[in-house]
Amino acid sequence: MKVTWTDPVTGKHGYLVVHSLVSGLATGGTRMRAGCTMSEVEDLARGMARKTAVFNLPVGGAKGGIDCDPKDPRARGVLRRFVEAMRPWIDAHWVTAEDLGVPQHLIDEVFAEAGLQQSYHAAIRRAPDVGHTLRRIRAGLNAPVPGGLLLGDVVGGYGVAQSCLAVVHARNWEHGRTRVAVQGVGTMGGGAAWYLHEAGLKVVAVADAAGALYHPDGLDIPELLDLRDEFGEIDRTRVPDDVRRLSRDAVLSADVDVLIPAAVSYAITPREVPDVRAKVIIEAANTPVTAEAEHLLAARGIPVVPDFVANSGAVAWAWWLLLGRVDADPVLSFSVLREEMLAKIPPLLAAWDADGTTPRAAALELADWQTEQNRVAEAEGRLLVSIP
Repeated sequence: MKVTWTDPVTGKHGYLVVHSLVSGLATGGTRMRAGCTMSEVEDLARGMARKTAVFNLPVGGAKGGIDCDPKDPRARGVLRRFVEAMRPWIDAHWVTAEDLGVPQHLIDEVFAEAGLQQSYHAAIRRAPDVGHTLRRIRAGLNAPVPGGLLLGDVVGGYGVAQSCLAVVHARNWEHGRTRVAVQGVGTMGGGAAWYLHEAGLKVVAVADAAGALYHPDGLDIPELLDLRDEFGEIDRTRVPDDVRRLSRDAVLSADVDVLIPAAVSYAITPREVPDVRAKVIIEAANTPVTAEAEHLLAARGIPVVPDFVANSGAVAWAWWLLLGRVDADPVLSFSVLREEMLAKIPPLLAAWDADGTTPRAAALELADWQTEQNRVAEAEGRLLVSIP
């Protein structure tokens, strides 16, 4: 199901794609960026369906997108009107959340203004005690974690970091000798960089919209993240003098073991492939590597861990929270997510090492199998979503 919307005030376009429904529900964030297209949102909705299948979540995939610069002073109003226009789906079927250009606190504020209380509304309204469930969700999202942030803001990045650490363990690399580059220092990229730094890996390069920062001995990630503004850009006037300033795309060619594109879709195309020096790429953004580029990277012996596994920590955790598998205790949430990633990543690399099966092909096989299992279970009435 595809919907194209035109904002009556600004003329900006918004898109909603529902790829699949499971028990009448679909999940996927709402992004906002200048140049967002229907085809992009279609790709993302398909990816969401794969994420929910890989993690065996009882929900289908969807995505929302708005073609508007989030820095535009009119952006908040555009988002509010988009939510109001999509309300029939938001009220009953579409569970949405933050995404590129739309932080969770902003979308929750807009939902509250619309009388919907929270962006997980379509699932929460199914609970026998909506107030109780809403309090549990808010407690989980707002649980404080080390570093002065909130659990809901960092869990996606933590999942990406655990995907990276699973690669490190599978390859028997030493933490202190493993070099990482991260494109993007927002919710996903910044969180991943923070937890990898905490684990002892050398994050030698990061990039934001203003350019890349590099230090061969590893960057002080907590210090740099403290210098971000509300749009996720690092204040260059306060960056230490021994940190090199490079072009934004230089992060993609950094001499590292792991490259984590965590910024925009389609960041790595066939044009960038010859310059990639990483041994493994972990997709933290949605579809940051084009299909053609991934094929060329595979020919060079560089596996790509697909987004619908590597960056699924946020959506998986949100549904575990909805379903009561985790609560507001960050220790429990991190433990469950770490175990899931450590279980899912090594088999993908093992298939690659055994016969060259790409991690994407191996993960797609798992997703397709689980999707079919869910289809049969739903047809037989065995797949019931219970929100406690």
